Amino acid sequence: MYKSINVHGRLLSLDRPVVMGILNCTPDSFFAGSRKQTEKEIADRANQIIDEGGGIIDVGAFSTRPGAQEVSTEEEMRRLRYALPIVRREQPDAIVSVDTYRPDVARMVVEEFGADIINDVSEGGITGIVDKPLEETYDVDGDERYKDYPAIFRMMGKLKVPYILMSVQGNLRDMTIGFSREIQQLHDLGVKDIILDPGYGFGKTMQENFDILREQAKLEVFELPILAGLSRKRLIWKTLGLTADEALNGTTVVDTIALMNGASILRVHDVKEAAQAVKIITNY
Repeated sequence: MYKSINVHGRLLSLDRPVVMGILNCTPDSFFAGSRKQTEKEIADRANQIIDEGGGIIDVGAFSTRPGAQEVSTEEEMRRLRYALPIVRREQPDAIVSVDTYRPDVARMVVEEFGADIINDVSEGGITGIVDKPLEETYDVDGDERYKDYPAIFRMMGKLKVPYILMSVQGNLRDMTIGFSREIQQLHDLGVKDIILDPGYGFGKTMQENFDILREQAKLEVFELPILAGLSRKRLIWKTLGLTADEALNGTTVVDTIALMNGASILRVHDVKEAAQAVKIITNY
């Protein structure tokens, strides 16, 4: 069974679940509290994530909420080139992941800023923005045997950093079939550190989200870390008849369920509360 992932030569232990704090350098992410655009906002958020018990800072420059507007590759890169130096300056020892599905953006953030993890919400290019197919136009040099593999997979084979593989499938059966194929492709390309994300809120109905959450522990069959990203999502606030701004308590409840069902990483907006949930579960 996994015990750690290799992050640029450092071992990140997952014996105890880790909290990943969200830092969105975007103007349109679905939760207003996560939108950080000025230098001070980005710096304060990076420090807050670590101060409140976060182990990973997840930086995103392209909102994938339903109805989000397309952001060009150039604009995504511009936002990240502005935010990442600030994050590195404030928290030079922090583990930084970047939320992108574009191979050329992944290459830029790893090569220029030493990003530690790539967090891909497209399941290897199946989707771009939620429910919108992604046209693969990236040219990634490499072994001709793997030319039909997703471009982001081939890029990860070159970058050699941990990769978060998120599923957009609506049930555990299809998710498991997809993961089996995709994990093998990543292994073929030399990607060793893979984290699985069930993709709550992506390509799933309300009921499908809850069904997968209930059965999430079955994904442990792959013997890979599981990331749960449920923070303030529609399945919580709509179920409770609230708004995303009012969904903190519900988020803590579903995060706790996710931890009890095998999650090793929680991707959240509210780091302090998630860290408290981890502390309770690890002493349970």
